[in-house]
Amino acid sequence: MSSVLYVCARPERSAADAEHRSFERDLGVPVLDRLDLLHTPLDDVDWRRYTGFVIGGSPFNVTEQHKDEAQRAVETDLERIAAHALAGAATALFTCYGIGVVTRMLGGEVTLAYPERVQAAEVRLTEAGARDPLFGPSAPSMSVFTAHKESAAATPPDAVLLATNDTCPVQAYRVGSHLYATQFHPEASPRDFADRMAVYRASGYFDPAAYAATESMVLSSDVDGARLLARFPALFTTDR
Repeated sequence: MSSVLYVCARPERSAADAEHRSFERDLGVPVLDRLDLLHTPLDDVDWRRYTGFVIGGSPFNVTEQHKDEAQRAVETDLERIAAHALAGAATALFTCYGIGVVTRMLGGEVTLAYPERVQAAEVRLTEAGARDPLFGPSAPSMSVFTAHKESAAATPPDAVLLATNDTCPVQAYRVGSHLYATQFHPEASPRDFADRMAVYRASGYFDPAAYAATESMVLSSDVDGARLLARFPALFTTDR
């Protein structure tokens, strides 16, 4: 068993498989264990043995009015992982959909006011971000892929803003020393993101009529989220 667990909240198997490979590659771990919450509840695995968690994205939205039982169960399990990290028992990195789950859990507001379509976005690190062990080496800014419909309206209570930009003010934050959340996708290379576009072509993240132009833009982008992920394992230890 590895010391870090990839937690999947994607219903689409091809996108989930690709996301798993992306995290495994960029984290630089020999084996990245995987838990698909839509198929296996958290308590069906010995999840408390892991010292690190990376939570991928999802087409789910926290702001959805009518959620089925599966999505509600996923959000409950993600909140439990976040609480585990808040207690200092592990280090967790929540991405995209996950930042909405954590924001709501902390008593913050999740809003539809700051969407970002598929793009390579420049995010600026705050002073706190520049001092942070995970984000600091990327200061003063980094280029990352974004594609989302909802986001945190503001940094939630007790969270420290680490990264921002003009389009979406809350791009990343930390709570305590063990819980991180990003609105962007640090794990996606240009090829990864272009392949993901094909899965979510009709999901409202970009104009399907502009598919070829959007794909070309993605493939020609230079992003550096992988460098951030490569630093993540150093934040936790395999010794419990």
